Amino acid sequence: MHIIAHRGASGNYPENTLCAIEAALQANVDGIELDVQSCQDNYAIIHDTWLDRTTSGQGKVNTTSLETIQSYDAGMGEAVPSLQQVLSTISTRTIINLELKHTFELNKFVSCIERNISDGTLTRSQLLISSFDHHQLLWLKRQLPWVKIGALTASIPLQYAQFAQQLNAYSIHIDKNFINHEFVHDAKQRGLKVYVYTVDKQQDIEDMLHLGVDGIFSNYPCYAKMILARSMNK
Repeated sequence: MHIIAHRGASGNYPENTLCAIEAALQANVDGIELDVQSCQDNYAIIHDTWLDRTTSGQGKVNTTSLETIQSYDAGMGEAVPSLQQVLSTISTRTIINLELKHTFELNKFVSCIERNISDGTLTRSQLLISSFDHHQLLWLKRQLPWVKIGALTASIPLQYAQFAQQLNAYSIHIDKNFINHEFVHDAKQRGLKVYVYTVDKQQDIEDMLHLGVDGIFSNYPCYAKMILARSMNK
């Protein structure tokens, strides 16, 4: 079972920042999940549509320039990184799961990904793009047929993982409160990887291991790795 750092090592460091990313890399995680959102003139790595929860700034992300956003404190003196900054920082060191939040102008996003693949900053195999917006995922898969996509859900649909299979997804990402044996079995039968968010408690980590999921997103990746190792050695 893979351990993926949720917004970096966000339980101990400001979420979606370079220090949270570096801490996750130092913990030798299997991957790092980060939120991508359109700002006025670029792509920022930030979760919310508004700036006030995670930064010292005010206003909406999509109406604010990257330069202005980066002038705010995102915690511990960190700035909100741009998409390019995190791609350059992580490079080929681990799997990168980019979750598209309120992301627009996807042609520019595709160009950014292709440029980083072309210059060797990234490899195709390490990249995973996920979203709750399955229309965006469908469009993206048509533009980049090679890209691995992860379909997000916070429900158990009547047809279980069928929607992800229809998207030709690589994986399905599901809320830990909406998962059961039937869902995992159905997804595996369809050839999908199953990743679960956000899993921080010992009992939840052990439960996910018993369910046979492929990976979990955790705010505390070091702790999750410790619990996983302990559980597998029982």
